[in-house]
Amino acid sequence: MTIETTPFHDLVIIQPSVLEDARGYFFEAYNSSTLAEFGLDYNFVQDNQSFSKRGTLRGLHYQNPPFAQAKLMRVLEGEILDVVVDLRKESPTYGQHFAIKLSAENKKQLLIPHGFAHGFSVLSETATVLYKCDQFYNKASEGGIRFDDPALNIDWGIDLKAAFVSEKDQILPLFKDSNSGF
Repeated sequence: MTIETTPFHDLVIIQPSVLEDARGYFFEAYNSSTLAEFGLDYNFVQDNQSFSKRGTLRGLHYQNPPFAQAKLMRVLEGEILDVVVDLRKESPTYGQHFAIKLSAENKKQLLIPHGFAHGFSVLSETATVLYKCDQFYNKASEGGIRFDDPALNIDWGIDLKAAFVSEKDQILPLFKDSNSGF
């Protein structure tokens, strides 16, 4: 397993070591000891899985402290564009976004620390996404930012006019009007 840093503090890309042979492949998707060696010490308590079709856009979501969630994202089937926005007011990358393609083929994972809004768009025909959270879902602490906020100028890799977006996500506030506790 290799850990690749990003310009965003504590936001890292994890590339597992894949063993392949005539039968297929094997890789260790998660090992808390290995991550701790890199200073990434999380106690994941919940796994979430979603299935979506091409053109679906989910996000941008977050939970406020004390229920903020770190997430370990990966794709079991298909391909997504995973996007995060830094909400940490004291961060040099505050208000900036980062995007990466995660797929069943590339097997990359994105470890998202507390203080980020998160979302993804589906680039393949369908996609199954699995992610770990280090805090249980708490409806009262949830927040979000509009996926199409012009100030963020995120290229989701899909036609936003034809995107499948939930009613809830369509009415989220702009970044400047969001009320995150970070």
